[in-house]
Amino acid sequence: MNLFYLLMITCVLQIIAIYEIVLANEIQDSLGNLTTVHYQPEQVHLSFGEQPHDIIVTWSTVDDPGDSLVAYGENEEYTRLARGSRQRFTDGGSEHKSQYIHRVTLNNLKPSAKYIYNCGSSLGWSAKFAFRTVPEGSGWAPHVAIFGDMGNENAQSLTRLQQESQRGRYDAIVHVGDFAYDMNSDNGRVGDEFMRQIETIAAYTPYMVCPGNHEERYNFSHYRNRFSMPNDWENLFYSYNLGPIHFIGISTEVYYFLNYGMKSLIFQYNWLENDLKQATKQENRAKQPWIIVYGHRPMYCSNTDNDDCTHSETLTRVGWPFLHAFGLEDLFYNYGVDVEIWAHEHTYERLWPIYNYTVMNGSQAEPYRNPMAPVHIITGSAGCKEGRDNFVHNASYWSAFRSQDYGYTRLRAYNATHLHFEQVSDDQHGAIIDEFWLIKDKLDTYLSL
Repeated sequence: MNLFYLLMITCVLQIIAIYEIVLANEIQDSLGNLTTVHYQPEQVHLSFGEQPHDIIVTWSTVDDPGDSLVAYGENEEYTRLARGSRQRFTDGGSEHKSQYIHRVTLNNLKPSAKYIYNCGSSLGWSAKFAFRTVPEGSGWAPHVAIFGDMGNENAQSLTRLQQESQRGRYDAIVHVGDFAYDMNSDNGRVGDEFMRQIETIAAYTPYMVCPGNHEERYNFSHYRNRFSMPNDWENLFYSYNLGPIHFIGISTEVYYFLNYGMKSLIFQYNWLENDLKQATKQENRAKQPWIIVYGHRPMYCSNTDNDDCTHSETLTRVGWPFLHAFGLEDLFYNYGVDVEIWAHEHTYERLWPIYNYTVMNGSQAEPYRNPMAPVHIITGSAGCKEGRDNFVHNASYWSAFRSQDYGYTRLRAYNATHLHFEQVSDDQHGAIIDEFWLIKDKLDTYLSL
């Protein structure tokens, strides 16, 4: 064999060796990506658990890492490890894209304590997050941000909410339905992106939710699977106490999507009445004198879009047509609910205290001092790709204030007698465009039972 052929064979062998090295590196990189991406926790968010100082940590991974772990502790030290569960969730779209939703409950945390935590498994861990538990009992002043209808496009209020949450302003966030627009879009990728967007809020502050009409696809499967509310009825309705407030989250959508059956509607109504019976017992209302309900679709509104709330026979208000079964307005009035918070309309509107289209102010001079009916607030202007809604030209007699500005609502429960609400306009760089005090300084209420 002459020298030329020897050189050729040598070159070919070197090329093969280089290719094998490159291929090995690519395989190693691919395996590395599986470790750092497919098993990497993302979309981390918190919620309140069944007990006042339980926190649920929820996150997602593409593949099953075999474990669902949260390392946590005080004083910047990871001294405890909690183990939870995971469930495979498959989107109903054409790709049948799946992921694993992980849930771990941190039990018996100390009140008024700061904890650090991260979540994951031996195949990948999240960044370090932190949260502060709420104080003991009911004698403290919770501060809550409330809004609905926020998408991953045009989420105008998100930046301000991120900033305020990172600075520890809120004890809880309440998102009153309609997420991402929509979580199922693009085979669930829009939902993934939205959950990543809110991580800078929800991984630090309990993020409490209720379903809206934009969650309907595949029988609300994205909503049911992605969140972890303190109730085993798939997050549709639940209650919890926060200082002097008894919060109740409900699904208004059970009145509108009867194609999924009536079981959820009937079960929710019976559960809700029982919850209100418990909340209005003398010993319980002494500890939580304020009862606040939130759900997506309002009973009243002065918008022009011909939605259900623009008619007098709103389904959630009076119940099923003709039969008037399972209506909520009488239920809430009879049990002395103080505030009802809604969204759906991409506006902000505050109503005078109202029952059955009758304004029932406390007095002409002080309408919100000892009112004789619940106060309704619509706060659906956090920002989404559908833009703003319009109002009818002349405001209804029961409408006290309304605005088309993008923004969100702040609630501060100062004590057993005083609640303060204010509306933040993001259009006006955080200006407060509306605010009022709700005061109950009499022993009796309009409770009629």
